[in-house]
Order: sequence, then C-alpha cells, then structure tokens
Amino acid sequence: MAAATPPVKPDAGQWKKNLSHHMICPECKEIPPNLEFPDSHETVCGSCGLVLSDREVDMHSEWRTFSNDDQNNDDPSRVGDAANPLLNGGQLETQIASGGTGRDRDLYRAQNKQSSDKSNKALLAAYKEIGALCDGFNIQRNVADTAKFLFKVVDDAKAFKGKSQDVIIAGCIFIACRQCKVPRTFTEIFAVTKVTRKEIGRIYKALEKFFTSQNVERHNTVVSSGGVPDPHDTYTATVSTKPSDLCNRFCNLLDLPYQVTSVSSSLSDRVTAMGDLAGRSPLSIVAACIYMASYLMGYGKSAKEISQVVSVSDGTIRGAYKQLFAERERLIDPEWIKDGKGDLKKLPAS
Repeated sequence: MAAATPPVKPDAGQWKKNLSHHMICPECKEIPPNLEFPDSHETVCGSCGLVLSDREVDMHSEWRTFSNDDQNNDDPSRVGDAANPLLNGGQLETQIASGGTGRDRDLYRAQNKQSSDKSNKALLAAYKEIGALCDGFNIQRNVADTAKFLFKVVDDAKAFKGKSQDVIIAGCIFIACRQCKVPRTFTEIFAVTKVTRKEIGRIYKALEKFFTSQNVERHNTVVSSGGVPDPHDTYTATVSTKPSDLCNRFCNLLDLPYQVTSVSSSLSDRVTAMGDLAGRSPLSIVAACIYMASYLMGYGKSAKEISQVVSVSDGTIRGAYKQLFAERERLIDPEWIKDGKGDLKKLPAS
C-alpha cells in the first residue's frame, strides 16, 4: 500500500506583497498620498515635492528619436523618416556627410565611388532647383510638390531626352501653378527661369499631351486587369487662364481694396463674354479692367503703376481702356455703383 504524500508547506521565506502597506510622504503624511510620476522612473510627492523613490524601472515604450528634425516636438518616432515617394528605391542606405577630414573624407569618397544610386542624386538636384524657383515666386509649397511630382513622371518615362532640364522644370512649374489655382503667365515664368516664352509655350503643349497620354494608358491598364481606376489618381488637363483668375493677385500687389478686386474680376468676365477686347491678351484685359475699376470705385491707379505690376505697357493699357470707356454704360453693372459705392463720372476719358 502506497504511503500518503505529505502536504507541501509554503516556504516561510517566499515573498508576498503586503497590501496593507502604503507609501506615504514622511513630510506631509497625507492619506491618501498625493503621488506623482513625472518621468515614469521616480515617485514624487505632489504636495511638497519630496522625491520618495528614484531609479525605478520605466515600463513605458521607449519613444526616442535621433533625428535633427525632431526639435523636441511631441511627436517622436523610433522608426525614422517616412519613405519619400518622389525618390526611387527604399532609401534605407546610410549617407556619409561631406566636409570631413582624414578618415571621414576617405569614407565619403569611398561611398560615392561605390554608390550606384545616381538617379536619386539627379532627382534631388532637380527638386532643389524647383524649390528655389518656387521660393522666388513666393507661392505655396503645394505648387512646388506638384511640380516635383510632374517632373518625376517625366523622368521615370525617360521622355524629352533632347530637351534641357531647365525647360522641363519651367513647364512643370507652369502646369503646377495652373493645377493649384494660382496661375502664372509666361512672362513671370521667364523672369525667374530665364527660359524664353516661346520655349515655355512649346514645352507646355508637349507636357500636356504627354501627361494626358500617360493618364489614358494607366486607366486602360487598370481596367484591362479588372480593377477600378482611382478617380483621384488622374491627370486633369489644364485650361486657358481666365483674366478674372489674375485680377485678385494683381490687385493685391497694387494694394487695392476688396471692392476694386471684386469689380475688376466681374468686369473682366463680362468683357471676355461679350468680346469687347477680342484678340487682346489676357494680361491686357486684366490691366484695362483694373484701371477702369480703380477709378470707378474711387481708388484710381495710373496706367504706369499698373504696367509695372502686370508687365504690360501703359500705352497698351490706355488703348484697351478707350474701348471699354466707349461701352461703359453697357459693361458696368448698376449694382456696382448703387448707394454711392462708385461713380461713372470719376472715369477718365483716356
């Protein structure tokens, strides 16, 4: 007959948490204690500030970053920067900074010789130039990002190999401005990029045709594979800039109030619809409408002042204005001048 196994007695030295013991501040002796955990590795009395315990094990996540872009913000990361969709490859390589001496310089040269990622260097150089040109325009960052994306599409397709990179960049910036609803004229693009207006017009038409064909090809590929095309991943062809799209910016540069901006935009739309200045460039129409609206609303600007902003000669402005002045009764809406807001008698004869 088997002998009965004696019961296992609990070890007298085994540790157990004593729930009847509580940590209190020896100075304040508050119950319940007012404890705080500022850095998660020490316990501090919230009433008197006495450190009750330090060098504790921090059980939280180790959120820390070694990026120079963090600048002690509240959004740290330990996974590095996100991949840049404007560059090729996984971008996981380590870059050695230039400008060092001794071994640092030798390592930098060795890495440059072994690096096979030449395309990203060319793209980065192009993106830097696009950013500098857009800064010269003093326009939003989304325009520069759109121009960079358009340039990458051209670079990936290896299109326009015979064209200068400066010409392609000028065309991409021009299209990006139109897509982001901040159109710029050929003259303004020429003033910054030094690419002739004729070249800008040629590359603009070629890029529009290229992007449209790429969009159709991508759409057909998705449909043939049984997928559904993404409506947001499409290229929308730009249209000609309306004179009213330029009035707001030019009026701001001339320090004209909102009522003049509103009247000049509406007047340019009416002039374009009625064909009173048919055959003239949009800039000439804009300049003449701003000239007329400024005197109509009592904030007259001379033709010379407007010509310096719009880049149209004052003689051209006066010639276009004479045509508008002859038809002023038909072009000016009575709503613009009612209640003394404007006066037809303030319009100069020339």
